[in-house]
Amino acid sequence: MAEGSSKIWSAFSVAAGLTAVALAKKAVDTSWTVATGRKPPENPADPDVDLPEAVAFALVTGMAVGLARMLAQRRAASYYFRSTGHLPAELARDGQRP
Repeated sequence: MAEGSSKIWSAFSVAAGLTAVALAKKAVDTSWTVATGRKPPENPADPDVDLPEAVAFALVTGMAVGLARMLAQRRAASYYFRSTGHLPAELARDGQRP
């Protein structure tokens, strides 16, 4: 049971994370366009992109993606807990391990 439960959690966690990353990237791109009046850099590592713009875009994107992924995985863990009555083994605290 724990093996199947672990696989379900892994798939659920990955799906939540990927969805969150895609939504965060879309939000950052849209926000960047609105804030700067320019399209976001396609590749901030490209030497043709000004360094301050590349750094700003990388910081904003990293923060948004990291935050969105963390929030999505917290929600996924909460849903998993409500559905199964326990946290996944990777997240379980003492006394809550299946």
